[in-house]
Amino acid sequence: MTTARKLHRIEGEFMMQNGSIMDPVIAYETWGNLNFLKDNAVLLFTGLSPSAHAASSTLDQSNGWWEQMLGKGKPIDTDTYFVICINSLGSCFGSTGPTSTNPATGIRYGIDFPVVTIEDIAASGQAVIEAFGIKHLYAVIGSSMGAMTALAHTVLYPHVAKGLVSISGNGRSEPFSIAIRSLQREIIRSDPEWKNGLYNTSPVMGMRLARKLGMLSYRSATEFKQRFGRERVPEERQTGDSFDIDFEVESYLDAHAKKFTGTFDANCYLYLSRAMDLFDIADHGGSVVKALSKVGAQRVMIIGVETDLLFPLHQQEELVEGLSTAGREVHFHRLSSLQGHDAFLVDMDQFRPLICDFFNCTMNQPGQLHSI
Repeated sequence: MTTARKLHRIEGEFMMQNGSIMDPVIAYETWGNLNFLKDNAVLLFTGLSPSAHAASSTLDQSNGWWEQMLGKGKPIDTDTYFVICINSLGSCFGSTGPTSTNPATGIRYGIDFPVVTIEDIAASGQAVIEAFGIKHLYAVIGSSMGAMTALAHTVLYPHVAKGLVSISGNGRSEPFSIAIRSLQREIIRSDPEWKNGLYNTSPVMGMRLARKLGMLSYRSATEFKQRFGRERVPEERQTGDSFDIDFEVESYLDAHAKKFTGTFDANCYLYLSRAMDLFDIADHGGSVVKALSKVGAQRVMIIGVETDLLFPLHQQEELVEGLSTAGREVHFHRLSSLQGHDAFLVDMDQFRPLICDFFNCTMNQPGQLHSI
């Protein structure tokens, strides 16, 4: 069963950490078929900006954000696994968030939406799999913000996922990444068109500048040097303005910023960006080490990238050390990709074999009776 986007309405009051919402909707997509034992499910959490459309399907043939990783004959083979990708609570691609209508007022929530946490997103994903009658997951997986959410999920629901895959993730944000995201949020909120979150037209300039700053933190200086050097834009693309785009690297940032501005909501960006800053796995045990001892997944793969500025490699090493101390089977991969934090989206030649190895392990294959 391969489907396009579906919606799951969580009946009744959904208790978030900083408030509650009534009957929230969670958008998701699925690929593959749930087997008889219902033990071949993989729960996939996304980064900040993607939708649940991780891969193409028969009903939506457009390429997904992880097209090369998910599908028939791919590393996460949907002939074997039933994959569920969640659009984060607080996002703008079908799940309830700041752009949704507040039933109490009849108008959209805007910044009256409750503060979203990573734990809230994990809980909403759990609600979706429970609706399928799934009690055990083969694995929970995520990258970037999604890796944070996957980690939170296996701490909050330790008896659910047998495996955990954390890609370019961490247990809590460090001051540098908090500072970058704080500046991005300030840029958006400083745009006169933001109007204290009550805009009808997107604060385009704020979103563009925030995205440009984001792209600088997602990639690496070494990649920019090799890719662009000091190459200038062709004369026919120059405007004659002395302070307009002159270098190809400027053109690259501008193109990505314009594309993003038309696809993502400003308030949703503020909420999910803040959720990443607020997350601290130590909140679930008093320290990182004690919290990691609560991770239910017994088999774990951690992948980090040496050039990642936002989720530096030593943060993945912290997870590896803590999980190993807790007796988990941990497989750690340190990649030298030039693409920085975005490597998991673009450097498929390095990531595909690792994901393939994890999901084609002969141990504990789905369809076998097991206990957790």
